[in-house]
Amino acid sequence: MTKSPLEIVKAMEAALERNDDDLSPYFHDDFKWVGSYGCGTKHGLAEFDRAWHIPFREAFHDCHFVTEHFMEDGDWAACFGHCEAVHGGALMGVPATGKRVRIPYIDFWRIRDGKIAENRVSCDLAAVLAQVGHDVFAGQGWEHKGGASAMPSLSFA
Repeated sequence: MTKSPLEIVKAMEAALERNDDDLSPYFHDDFKWVGSYGCGTKHGLAEFDRAWHIPFREAFHDCHFVTEHFMEDGDWAACFGHCEAVHGGALMGVPATGKRVRIPYIDFWRIRDGKIAENRVSCDLAAVLAQVGHDVFAGQGWEHKGGASAMPSLSFA
């Protein structure tokens, strides 16, 4: 029986949560990962592991993914949510703080031959850095321009 894009993505997300060592059952041989600014593009699972997955796990410990909503359209699946984790290692030059953080994300995956062929990701690293005491906008963000809330809720309540 062929799995839907959502079934494939949810199985992969469960493997990430378990911190499985081998993610190859979920990814196509020519997998491409396209990340937020500062994270780059990764070609193939080995490069993804070396240049995103391993550094992410070194920076964030005790990760728990809270996906708020999944969507599916043809061979694409998408979601948004956040990862709750402990800032336990250096993050883009900021030493570990031991603080519990919320890492907002949006993911889009294209499925081919029953595996993930492409993953486009946006992680709100500016929000994460703010939680550990580093304002990448140096006080020049636009929160002061108004709106219902200066910052999205990052609390764990």
